[in-house]
Amino acid sequence: MNPVTNFFDMNQHAMREFFTRMEEKPYRADQIMKWIYHQGITDFDKMTDISKDLRQHLAEQTTFSIPTPVSRQTSRDGTRKWLLRIDELNCIETVFIPEKDRGTLCISSQAGCPLNCSFCSTGKQGFNRNLSVSEIIGQLWLANLELGSFQQRQRLITNVVMMGMGEPLLNFDNVVMAMELMKHDLGFNLSQKRVTLSTAGIVPGIDRLAETTRVSLAVSLHAANDDTRNKLVPINRRYPLSELMAACQRYTKRRDNDTITFEYVMLDGINDSERDARQLVNILSTVPAKVNLIPFNPFPGSQYKCSSKQTIDQFRDILMQHGVITITRKTRGDDIDAACGQLVGQVIARARRLQQGHAFQQQ
Repeated sequence: MNPVTNFFDMNQHAMREFFTRMEEKPYRADQIMKWIYHQGITDFDKMTDISKDLRQHLAEQTTFSIPTPVSRQTSRDGTRKWLLRIDELNCIETVFIPEKDRGTLCISSQAGCPLNCSFCSTGKQGFNRNLSVSEIIGQLWLANLELGSFQQRQRLITNVVMMGMGEPLLNFDNVVMAMELMKHDLGFNLSQKRVTLSTAGIVPGIDRLAETTRVSLAVSLHAANDDTRNKLVPINRRYPLSELMAACQRYTKRRDNDTITFEYVMLDGINDSERDARQLVNILSTVPAKVNLIPFNPFPGSQYKCSSKQTIDQFRDILMQHGVITITRKTRGDDIDAACGQLVGQVIARARRLQQGHAFQQQ
């Protein structure tokens, strides 16, 4: 039996090839994309500009498969979080952050994360697998559906950040294809500046990204010297700061001096001294940079504490006095474990326990 084709796994080019192989006109792909991404329709019976015979054939040969919602939570500040099942063993989380002038969706790229950053709850869960294109773009489609964007013909999600579970550059091809669908005029038609990929510093991936597509780049820096960063972000042992910053320089040169956002979690007594701030000023002097200071969000078993507000303000002031645009990120969704570094928590561990219990019962 031939595998069923999932339309959410295809971009326009792949979809046109699919219809060509069916001996159908390639423009059928454009029609399907408009129904999916503009109307939010995945029921062939409602696709009125496609013949009944073709609709029936497509219903037999294709599917519209995306992650399945397991639970939904809404924070007191309006942040919304979805727990989505992608297979029998794995769940991912997606977060929507509403603000007055924008709505940002934080999307996952992997189930778990292989990088094991010491301040991040997701990293403590280990790594299970990469997400497919459909599992990535499906998060955006589902959030639009549940927020009522398709029905209201209103863009509630204005920005997408690949800052959820996982390291996007370690799932390069699927992440890039999903981001292209986000930007495509037959997809979600988002501006390239409103799609952001965040990396912990996969140097070859940064170079490849600059050559492949155009999106905003964010780097999870979190320390301005190798000794501290080695402890916080273990991938730094493979790609130390000198190599990472050189890659950032190459990226900005290829991208007309686009500004890179550097994310910096504030950890009490670890990376928040005046000396750390001045070191950060120094290493950012070679690239167009903006800094997001992130108050640490504690999680069970964490060894860190958040820097005091006074310390964070002093750190920010030093950066700004040296001309570095700096913003202290407001913590959102912490009451539902949707804040930065909190995604998944015990979800994967719980799923594994359930699966192990099921296997035990079958023995």
